[in-house]
Amino acid sequence: MGTVKCIGILTSGGDAPGMNAAIRAVTRAAIYNGLQVKGIYRGYKGLVTGEIKEFRSQDVSNIIQLGGTILKTARCKEFTTLRGGNRLTRICKKKESTH
Repeated sequence: MGTVKCIGILTSGGDAPGMNAAIRAVTRAAIYNGLQVKGIYRGYKGLVTGEIKEFRSQDVSNIIQLGGTILKTARCKEFTTLRGGNRLTRICKKKESTH
């Protein structure tokens, strides 16, 4: 495995207080350390459907006071099974080579 150059952030399941603050902190810290950040919208479902956007610091400014999560969430029962987990692994590996 090589050096990490890009990270993806997603939120899945139900939202909780502080999620936007965490998204903001992780995004800014990653960018500060030279990493590219991808926001994955609608949880694992968005990973499958390609709802992925490159995040810049500006994309996460003024979000900590917002409720919920700017990335939205979606439950995806498919990935709760071994077969679904294996599919998710394949999708992530493919995205790693294309994003």
